[in-house]
Amino acid sequence: MSSCVTCRKMTEARKTFSTFTSIILFALLVITWSSGFVGIRFASENAPIALVLFWRNFVAGILLLPFAVFWGPKISATAFLHQVGMGIAGMFLYLASFSIAIAYRVPTGLVALIADLVPLAIAVLSQPILGQRLTVRQWIGTGIGVAGIVFVSMDSLSFGHAPLLAYFIPVAGMVLFATMTVMQKRLKAIATPIHQSLAIQCLTASYFFAPWALSEGSILPPEGYHFLIGIVWLVGLTTYLGYGVYYVLLRHYPPARVSSAVYLSPPMTMVWAWAMFNEPLSIAMAIGTAITFVGVVLASSPG
Repeated sequence: MSSCVTCRKMTEARKTFSTFTSIILFALLVITWSSGFVGIRFASENAPIALVLFWRNFVAGILLLPFAVFWGPKISATAFLHQVGMGIAGMFLYLASFSIAIAYRVPTGLVALIADLVPLAIAVLSQPILGQRLTVRQWIGTGIGVAGIVFVSMDSLSFGHAPLLAYFIPVAGMVLFATMTVMQKRLKAIATPIHQSLAIQCLTASYFFAPWALSEGSILPPEGYHFLIGIVWLVGLTTYLGYGVYYVLLRHYPPARVSSAVYLSPPMTMVWAWAMFNEPLSIAMAIGTAITFVGVVLASSPG
C-alpha cells in the first residue's frame, strides 16, 4: 500500500513538474516573441529595415553554422530542402511582407494586428492539413483572443490610404507563416535539431535579404552602438530564444495550442515599450490584455 502511495506521489510530482515547465516555456515564448520590437527599434535608428533583417539573420546563422555542421546528425538532402523552404517562407517572406506593406504606407498598427492573427490562421489550417480538430472551447478561446488583441490595438488602428493590393501583402505573409508552422508538423521537419534548423533557415533568409539591402545602399553595418545593440538583441533574444522555444513547444504540442500564446504578444510588446522607451500604458491595454489572457487559457486547453 505504501509503495502505491509513493508511486502516486511520484507521478503527481512529475505531472506538476511537466505543467510548471510548460508554463515557463509558454511565458518565455510570449516574452521573446514580443521582444523583436525592441531590437528593431534600436537597430533601425540609423539603418533601413532590410539591412537590419539581413544582419539579424546572417549573424544568427553564421554563429550556429559550425555547431550545425559538426554537432548533431547528418542532414539528408530532403531535410535540408525542407529547412531552406521554411527559411524562405518563415524568415524571409513573412518578415519582408510586413516591411513592404509599411513601405506602401499601410498603417503600422494594422500591419501589427495582421501579424498577430497567426494563431487564428494556424487554428484554421490544422484541421485540413493535420487532422487536428479544435474543440468548441478552443474555438471560443481563439475568438476571445482575437477580440482581445483588437481591443489592445484599437488606439493605433487605422486603414490609411495605401493601394488596395498593399493590404493583402501582410495577410499573405501571415498565412504563409501559419502554413509553414503547420507543414513543419506534417513533413516532420520539426524533428531536425533546432540549432541545425535555425542555421539553415537564417542563412537562407540572409541570402534573400542581401540584394534587397544592397538595393537600398550599402550592405555594411552602420556606425554607432544602437545598431550593434539591436542586432545582439534580435539574434540572442528574438531569434535564438524566441524561435528556439517555439520549435521546442511545437515538438510537444499541437501548433494551434502553441501559437495561441502569440495572442499575448501585442500587450507584452506594449510592456516592453513602457519599460524600455517610457511609452505610456493605458486602462484599455489592461482590459484588452485580460480579455486576451482568458482567450489564451481557453484556446490552449487540450480538452
